[in-house]
Formats: sequence, C-alpha cells, structure tokens
Amino acid sequence: MSGNIANVGIVVVSHSPLVARGIADMVRQMVGDCVPLAWSGGNIHGELGTDAGRILRAIEAAWSDAGVAVFVDLGGAETNSEMAIEMLGPPRSALVSICNAPLVEGAIIAAAEASGGAPLAKVVATAEELSP
Repeated sequence: MSGNIANVGIVVVSHSPLVARGIADMVRQMVGDCVPLAWSGGNIHGELGTDAGRILRAIEAAWSDAGVAVFVDLGGAETNSEMAIEMLGPPRSALVSICNAPLVEGAIIAAAEASGGAPLAKVVATAEELSP
C-alpha cells in the first residue's frame, strides 16, 4: 500500500489483557501490517478492568488520519473508551468511533474493510451489521 494512503486504524479494548492481545494478534494475522492496530486490556495494576489512559495510548498508537474504530467487550470498556476519546480532544476525537459489534468478529471484519481502504463510516457500518 502506498505511504500516502491511510487506512482506518483498529483498537481492541478488553477487560482482559490476554483477550485484547489475542484478538489483536488474530486481526494482524488476517490483514497483515496494512492496518494500524493496537490493543488495551486490563487496568493500571494489570488486573481485569480497563483504563482510559491506556485506551488513549492505544488510540494514539493506531492513529490514522482516516480515523480509528474501537471495539470493546463490556460496558466499562465502552465508558472508558468514551473518556479516552474525550481526552484525545478535537479535532481528532471526531475521527474515532466505538463500534457496537461483536468483539472478535467485528474487529476482524472491520480490519478487512479497512485494509481495502474503506472510510471510517463504512468500516463501522460493516462491523455493526454483525450485531443481533
């Protein structure tokens, strides 16, 4: 992929570091390095939970001018992801979307869409089609 074409980034957020890293590994194996990808799992003590600061760092690590799609496992992950997006601040916060999609399948299908150069709205919509 050309260096001037930015693909949407993907962030996986789970209460479990092992789950977050495992899903990110699956995504990477499926789409390779053409999609910016990061994960955040666990709280600041390495226990089950999430942390807005860690999620913010993951969003920054997966940053793309095309936007970033965030996938979360439970309500607390969504709340902390919303806080991280607020911490990012405008104008970049407008380019980050939390996807209402199954964590594993959503992240994989979104990354596949992103790898083809789809815009953020299409990446999110495709992943959210998987929701019941």
